[in-house]
Amino acid sequence: MEGEINEILPDGRFGVTLDNEHRLICYTAGKMRRYRIRSVVGDRVHVELTPYDLTKGRIVFRERTLGQGPAGARKRGYRR
Repeated sequence: MEGEINEILPDGRFGVTLDNEHRLICYTAGKMRRYRIRSVVGDRVHVELTPYDLTKGRIVFRERTLGQGPAGARKRGYRR
């Protein structure tokens, strides 16, 4: 399903409204956390729903927004 983030909740969860106006409480998938993909209010996202509780889901993809390029000139230091 596709939707839009409209609220940031504590504990790494998000309030998402789907295209059919259904509201969910979602958390980010493990790969999104691993690669530090940040989500903010207004982002379009793809959500997987659980068949057991239709009010909960997992954000698996964040669509790129127009006008936003790469993260910018992030300084890379020497890592040991």
